[in-house]
Amino acid sequence: MKSMFLFIMIAFATCGFGQAVAPETSGNFKKLGWLVGTWTGTNNTKPGRLSHERWEKVAEHELRGYGVTMQGQDTVLVEKTTILVKGNSIYYVADVPENEQPVYFKLTEITHEGFVCENLEHDFPKKITYQLNGANLKAQISGDGKSFNYLFQKQ
Repeated sequence: MKSMFLFIMIAFATCGFGQAVAPETSGNFKKLGWLVGTWTGTNNTKPGRLSHERWEKVAEHELRGYGVTMQGQDTVLVEKTTILVKGNSIYYVADVPENEQPVYFKLTEITHEGFVCENLEHDFPKKITYQLNGANLKAQISGDGKSFNYLFQKQ
């Protein structure tokens, strides 16, 4: 009886960890492989400012990113980001000091050269776009008539 109870407990415990991801979602996630690596900002608007993003694959369906902006030796901004599969959707998750909790943006478009993600309920941004052009990357945040572009080059 104890061994049957133990078997049932193990079966229930592993069910949540082994949930299958739909082949289409898994295939779309694989399209994001180009993002892995270090990207250095090329359009810093303030003298002495340097920004970069670093993305790494940490699991089959999870990329983790770190964005840092420096002014000389001082850190001006640190942003933690994640792209992950949740259910059968892909999300870009931004964890920035301005927000109490991480903000989820659902990927609404994805190709081998870029993606668009949106959260229309968020104050700003409502939309995030990443577009690859060779070794260059354009990241754009937008919403409510405002738009900011960040240009990067892969290292």
